Amino acid sequence: MNGLMVLVAILFICLYGSINYYIGLRVWQNLFSHIYFLNSKVYWVVFFIIAASYIVTTLIPSFMPTIISTKLNIIGSYWMAIMFYLIIILPIVDLIRVLNRRIVIIPKGLFGSTSVSLIVMGVVTTLIIGVMIYGTWSARSVKLTKYNLNINKTSGSLKALKVIMVSDIHLGIMVDNDRLTGMVDEINDLNPDIVLIPGDIIDSSVEPFVKENMADNFKRIKSKYGVFASLGNHDGMGSKVEDVVKSFENAGITVLRDNSVLVDNSFYVIGREDSSLERATKIKRKDLSSLVEDLDKSKPFLLMDHQPGNLSEPEKQGIDLQLSGHTHRGQIFPANIITNGIFEIDYGYLKKNNSQFIVSSGYGTWGPPIRTGSRCEIVEINLKFK
Repeated sequence: MNGLMVLVAILFICLYGSINYYIGLRVWQNLFSHIYFLNSKVYWVVFFIIAASYIVTTLIPSFMPTIISTKLNIIGSYWMAIMFYLIIILPIVDLIRVLNRRIVIIPKGLFGSTSVSLIVMGVVTTLIIGVMIYGTWSARSVKLTKYNLNINKTSGSLKALKVIMVSDIHLGIMVDNDRLTGMVDEINDLNPDIVLIPGDIIDSSVEPFVKENMADNFKRIKSKYGVFASLGNHDGMGSKVEDVVKSFENAGITVLRDNSVLVDNSFYVIGREDSSLERATKIKRKDLSSLVEDLDKSKPFLLMDHQPGNLSEPEKQGIDLQLSGHTHRGQIFPANIITNGIFEIDYGYLKKNNSQFIVSSGYGTWGPPIRTGSRCEIVEINLKFK
């Protein structure tokens, strides 16, 4: 670990610790300090175990027995979401408290009283619980999003193609083999011609994928032309990329890493290496121009690129349809406002001249197992050729 990474780690710990101390202090002052039998030292020990649980169990999962690590990871995942909303709500409460000194919002007789503090924290707690319940439902209730698109190219004798796209599955502790079983069943019910997965099949490690025999589930997918995938940033996060690719290929998934395949002599499927994997693999991602220069440009090009950045490049290179994920459409409101500002398209459909783009909100979740800014989805794309 170089000096810069150490500095970043120290700054992160200081920032994360400060945020949690602020939240913990306000929760104690306004709620738990009124419970006479609760010891403050016990409160802070429990609080910081919860606050640190996600980071600890993600970075060093072998630090403790699996059953304990799994439970703490789940608790910590929900805490990340709770912390996200509390760091928005509690400063607003504090701002009202400060403004109340100049402009009477709450009568001075009530201001600062125990009853008002408990009422405020009761409202906040109820709101947070409601958001967690809705977010959990939204993250597990899968919607089917359909697109009917035309591609102005001939595809041999092939006139139509049903593509099922599923991105950002994030298989691991939170999205387990049971969820994968449901996903495969839903895909098979749609009777796809081809299944495309543009990245982030696993969350942070390939270990749960191997240990739970998730490969057997992927082998159940029934598709005329097979299952193809490109890699995402999470696919190379906690395991060697080569080991991850081998596990995927053992599951019957054709992994395309800056290369392409001609399917049924009718259309090309192209998979780009995610730019974030350059550090892990020491291999620079190729220019899209080099991937298509030797291809038959009269045939349709279907491109998988995990992150929907620099859309002018596929437009320039004559890509007919690009499929991406990565954004989760923000996953947790109001983060979807941020992703909408970062990407030219963070969700849905966009057409630029003859190139068409679809960005999915993804099937799984990263971090908090909730969705309040988007829904999890499977995408059905019905293509018609010239």
